[in-house]
Amino acid sequence: MDGSALFNGKRITVIGLGLLGRGVGDIRYLASCGADLIVTDLKTKEDLKESLEALSEFPNIRYTLGKHELADFEDRDLIVNGPAVPLESPYLAHARERNIPITMSAALFAHHAREAGARVIGITGTRGKTTTTYLIAEILKHAGKTVLIGGNVPNTSTLALLPQVTKDTIAVLELDSWQLQGFNEEKLSPHVAVFTTFFPDHMNYYQDDLDLYLRDKATIFLYQTEADTLVLGQQVAPIIIEKYGEHIASRVVIAVPTDVPQDWELVMPGEHNRYAAAVALRTARTLGVADEISREALESFVGVPGRLELVAVKDGVSFYNDTTATTPEATIAALHALGADGGKRVVLIAGGNDKGLAMDGLLAIIPETAKHIALLAGSGTDRIKGALPEAQVFSSLEEAFDDARAHAEEGDMILFSPAFASFGMFKNEYDRGNAFMRLVEAL
Repeated sequence: MDGSALFNGKRITVIGLGLLGRGVGDIRYLASCGADLIVTDLKTKEDLKESLEALSEFPNIRYTLGKHELADFEDRDLIVNGPAVPLESPYLAHARERNIPITMSAALFAHHAREAGARVIGITGTRGKTTTTYLIAEILKHAGKTVLIGGNVPNTSTLALLPQVTKDTIAVLELDSWQLQGFNEEKLSPHVAVFTTFFPDHMNYYQDDLDLYLRDKATIFLYQTEADTLVLGQQVAPIIIEKYGEHIASRVVIAVPTDVPQDWELVMPGEHNRYAAAVALRTARTLGVADEISREALESFVGVPGRLELVAVKDGVSFYNDTTATTPEATIAALHALGADGGKRVVLIAGGNDKGLAMDGLLAIIPETAKHIALLAGSGTDRIKGALPEAQVFSSLEEAFDDARAHAEEGDMILFSPAFASFGMFKNEYDRGNAFMRLVEAL
């Protein structure tokens, strides 16, 4: 698909250059297509040095950094919004007053991919969406389909995948609540919508309004037609049916963990991963993939980096990187998976910045499953440390790692599953996970 025909000469303002690589990739692609770009970001030139260097070859990009300016939202053909931009942003309101279209990169990709005849599968959920995304893609690849993976994927520009799109493509997109805001702007839902789970998250952004968070998530199916399919995980199904049942036009399929036969042997540990496998299996069935193909794919899948990832076994101690556990439910799932036998062989490294989520469930399970906990400093840690009087708080991951090792014996597992956001001590959760991996590799 020729992006130059779509974007050449178009005046586009992009909100958010960022540090994850997706923003850089989107901007690089639009610039290479000949777009006239303004890139605006509240981070400073110094903060964004690495990203700016990656785009230094393009003279058709102007930057407004450390601030936003209303003039950048006038006389433009398109605004490409970034994640976590406030819902009440006066800059977006300024653009809307001037009837300038607003979208986001994943939604813009989906719009043009559908026009090219490609099939779009979208996966959302508070937990499990990444693993489910990769499981679905793996099954489809085993079935001989042409698959593109995009959306909420680190260092992957979804827009830059457009040249690979044909009418035979199946685009498998992991979509968080912010990316789905772009689908709402486009009045668009995927052909197959997959909703894994729903728990409170990002309450600092949604100002403790759980219904608002769910509304953004629900965009994944609200614009579907009767020709489309909605696959719901068992946990989220009653929530969606109660809140949005009368607004669902598509065929509904509900996945339960027992959909995966007990004799199918998954490499990934934990019931939460079997749940994700069930959602992927039911999705594959709606696409006409035979169960024997799905079984082969599911049983060979080793997991996604940073999600309960066994990275090494050293001196009899297993090291697990679960850095993407940014909610208490994610860490609870990891503790259930590794500490379910009641042997208390888990040494947990947790803590970080607060997202305003309830911690009661996590605080209840830690004493049942973990023999020791080391906490990383942060606003979230400040909220829970009183309930964990034996845990020491550390100002660096290196110190917490050393403490965990000092309390781990042969046969134990060191689990890095923070339960909180990474910002403050790290650029993002992937930077946090990479730091943990370096410490393990250095042993």
